[in-house]
Amino acid sequence: MTAAAPSRMPILYLSHGAPPLADDARWTAQLASWSADLPTPRNILMVSAHWENAPLSLSATQQARPLVYDFWGFPEKYYTVTYDAPLAPDLAGTVEGLVGDHAGGVHRDETRGLDHGAYVPLVEMFPEADVPVVQMSMPTLDPRQLFELGRRLAPLREEGTLIVGSGFTTHNLAWFDPREPADAAPPTPSAEFDHWAAEALRRGDVDAVLDFETRAPAARVAHPRTEHWAPLYLALGAADASGGVDSSSVVDGFWYGLSKRSWQFD
Repeated sequence: MTAAAPSRMPILYLSHGAPPLADDARWTAQLASWSADLPTPRNILMVSAHWENAPLSLSATQQARPLVYDFWGFPEKYYTVTYDAPLAPDLAGTVEGLVGDHAGGVHRDETRGLDHGAYVPLVEMFPEADVPVVQMSMPTLDPRQLFELGRRLAPLREEGTLIVGSGFTTHNLAWFDPREPADAAPPTPSAEFDHWAAEALRRGDVDAVLDFETRAPAARVAHPRTEHWAPLYLALGAADASGGVDSSSVVDGFWYGLSKRSWQFD
């Protein structure tokens, strides 16, 4: 793949799923179709629900590190997946320049590989693993702090960087029951939250998204903890600072009751 540098890259928030979501033919086809319609990124900055660390940290850029199989109790095949994307030291340096004065500065974690919130969707979207990737931790779950952090990262868009927030639009694992069909009707709270989220993003209502715990139906049921919703704050911030929060819902539907809804900000 020859990296192009369009005038402005889109920003993504995607629902990445547990490793078995990669066995869902519909989801993998949706991600493949989505990436086929994207401009070719020069590199990718991934922000996953599964890396919370303060100070803000960046994954390895000096030597390739193994993937982080940050899950338990799955069949062996999920622990043998590989994704040997090139490292992105130049991108890491640019990120440091943009947010290096963030509280605590920026830490380079040269032991850290990509976790499943990063590599599971990347395997489907960029299967050739030829786009350099660096993962960034979330130093907080505070909505407005992450929104402001996203705003500071907005210049990356002009340099050909694809910013990806990877979470899940609803994430209550009490709903996950593999004895049921994966596409069974979702629980009412999941469906209600998904509908609310789709409408809030359609209106570009940033305040509602940031204040979802008081504005969204079944907010605390859909997200008993907020780490899977939080990458959206960063994506919104980057979009808001560089053209606005005009979005399109690219993926929808449910998987074992969890909303797979995902958005692109242009």
